[in-house]
Amino acid sequence: METIDNSDKRSAKHNMYALPLMLVTSLFFLWGFANNLNGILIPHLRKALQLTNMQSTFVDSAVYLAYFLAAIPAGLILKRFGYRNGIITGLLVFSLGAFLFVPAANSRNYDVFLIGLFIIGCGLTVLETAANPYVTKLGDPKTATARLNLAQSFNGLAAFVAPLIGARFILSGKEYSATEMAAMAEADKLSYLVGEAASVKLPYMLLGAFLLLIAILFVVNRLPEFRDEEEKHTGSIRGALGHNHLVWAVVAQLFYVGAQVCVTSFFVRMAMTGGDVDEKTAGYYLGIFGLLFMTGRFAGTAIMRFVSPARLLSIYAAACILLSLVAIYADGRFVVLALGGLGFFMSIMFPTIFSLGISDLKEHTKAGSSLIVMAIIGGAVFPVIMGGIIDSMNDNIQIGYTVPLVCFFVVLYFGLRGYRIKTSA
Repeated sequence: METIDNSDKRSAKHNMYALPLMLVTSLFFLWGFANNLNGILIPHLRKALQLTNMQSTFVDSAVYLAYFLAAIPAGLILKRFGYRNGIITGLLVFSLGAFLFVPAANSRNYDVFLIGLFIIGCGLTVLETAANPYVTKLGDPKTATARLNLAQSFNGLAAFVAPLIGARFILSGKEYSATEMAAMAEADKLSYLVGEAASVKLPYMLLGAFLLLIAILFVVNRLPEFRDEEEKHTGSIRGALGHNHLVWAVVAQLFYVGAQVCVTSFFVRMAMTGGDVDEKTAGYYLGIFGLLFMTGRFAGTAIMRFVSPARLLSIYAAACILLSLVAIYADGRFVVLALGGLGFFMSIMFPTIFSLGISDLKEHTKAGSSLIVMAIIGGAVFPVIMGGIIDSMNDNIQIGYTVPLVCFFVVLYFGLRGYRIKTSA
């Protein structure tokens, strides 16, 4: 009888968590969609606003600087108002940033674009700070890492869908050299640049409207809050930093996010130069990259039933190191194939580092979550370094990929040793 009662309780708890898990999982797709549009947006704004490689990476800097600056406030919002209200706040801020793309495109003002992207980044920070630990709580703690990887797989789905939509509705396929632009009549040149800038309006308007719809769904549905005995204690950032594995998780996430953003930010231009394809085809290749990323997430979730998360992370990091070397030294389409492979093997890194980093933090879980999300600042720093290297090397994009190569060595160390739980005195 006791066994039957326990089975009924587990079934009831599973049913109670089903709808919240589905709603929260949708957030992983939404922020993945926004972030993976940046791989299209960077080469597009470089062309539409006549930017250098380094200037174009400020798209990443605006978003990921927001992650850094808003991470601690996001954690405070969660502590004060709970997961549900935090998620609603994140969705509303996210939508505001998306709607700002309309005046930015109308004025062709890069600063307004960057403000919109910064606001989007603030919204994403609140969502990620809430959703990542929330998913780990919606079920058995023993399967928390696998559950987070499954939810993050929909982030991978967005990595496939966003570039395809961006290539279809944002990229025009028209690319003119500096010589051709100089030879254009001023009226034709202005018409071309205005048209290029305007193409971002419709996708971001629809995104903003969809975000408002999702926010309404969270308003009308009650999500469980977790106020267990551990969380009666406030926890603290100082307390979280007393866990060495969290410190290494923050470092590993800093370098991993930097590597991922570097790879995707320059993927389109790498495909155009290395694969000798046009702009739209390169955008579709980025979609295939996203498909491989998604496949890697699902595969990684399945493999973790047989291989420990830390060991699988180490194997994937080693594969990324080898593929980065191919991208740097190979020729032609082998470069693009290597980048596609990176999509597969980078796939599990963010959620696995996150889950291993907050393991056993107890009352410091929310503070630790904020610190790991702050590490996303790597996406603001490393692409700028990469862009500067590319500009200094006469637009040699392959040399720039030494930046993610170095980053993957740090991830490898975390998978081998840094993840081990040890609290400092």
